[in-house]
Amino acid sequence: MPAPKSERLLNLLIMLLVQRRPIAKERIRELLYPDSRPDAFEKMFERDKDELRSLGVPVDVAAVDPLFDDEVGYRIPPEAFALPDIELTPEEAAVVGLASRVWQHATMAQATSDAVRKLSAAGIDVDLDALDIAQPLLTAEEPAFETCWLAVCERMAIEFDYQRPGTDAPRTRHVQPWGVVRYAGRWYVVGHDRERDAERVFRLSRVQGDVRLVGPPGAYEVPPDTDVRAIARRMAPPTPTEHAVLLVREGAGHGFRRSAARVEVGVPGPDEVSRWDRVELLRPAMGLADEVLAHGSDVVLLEPEPVRRRVIERLEQVVA
Repeated sequence: MPAPKSERLLNLLIMLLVQRRPIAKERIRELLYPDSRPDAFEKMFERDKDELRSLGVPVDVAAVDPLFDDEVGYRIPPEAFALPDIELTPEEAAVVGLASRVWQHATMAQATSDAVRKLSAAGIDVDLDALDIAQPLLTAEEPAFETCWLAVCERMAIEFDYQRPGTDAPRTRHVQPWGVVRYAGRWYVVGHDRERDAERVFRLSRVQGDVRLVGPPGAYEVPPDTDVRAIARRMAPPTPTEHAVLLVREGAGHGFRRSAARVEVGVPGPDEVSRWDRVELLRPAMGLADEVLAHGSDVVLLEPEPVRRRVIERLEQVVA
């Protein structure tokens, strides 16, 4: 059975990105499209290659052997794929950082490992440094995330058993997912509830068992101008907030600064090289440790103490 489109594109991107030399089309078929007939492979590969190019990925065509030009291969030059130096305003940088954090998830890590393993097993020389172009920052540990994310990408309906607080047993829900979003430290799938014929938000940690794909890809369209984050803010249950205090290096932590209740500039910090600011804000404790760790050495959490201990424990695990 052919792999889903999103998985094929990701595998093809990784395969072509880590190549030191162009790889032949037939070799690509053997490794990534083994179950496809020759005619089906030609159409699928051309579509996938064109889609990568439409996304701005530079897929180069060159001779497999520089001494002979009778066989061409494909490769993505890392130096052409990487972004040039760009200047962002603090607000733009915060938005880019928030968007990039979704990509650290087991699905993406697994796809990367699978693609590299296939290449290495085939005796192909790979350049793993090329994968440093996209560094992941935040995890999604809910088992339901993977299938929901796939369903959103493929526009496939899903069904799952959902346990609401205060109920004795889960109920099966039938949903056309519009997006997967992180809000207040939790992951939600936002979409159209087919039984209620209305938009709904479901917390992924309350999904019981597996999420099941239903029907063919492209089965529905997301309504125009849909803002899944705004829907999550409006419909998700309120989350208790806590008083958080952070030391933030000057010029960093713009997301924390934007939602701060108070900022005291020029306070003593962990080092005497940089200028530090004390940032206080009210926000849910869930997810705070992830956000602090994502900022590296630019943010130090002082309060709340339980979250600070979790940050320290995770840093100690990394060092160990």
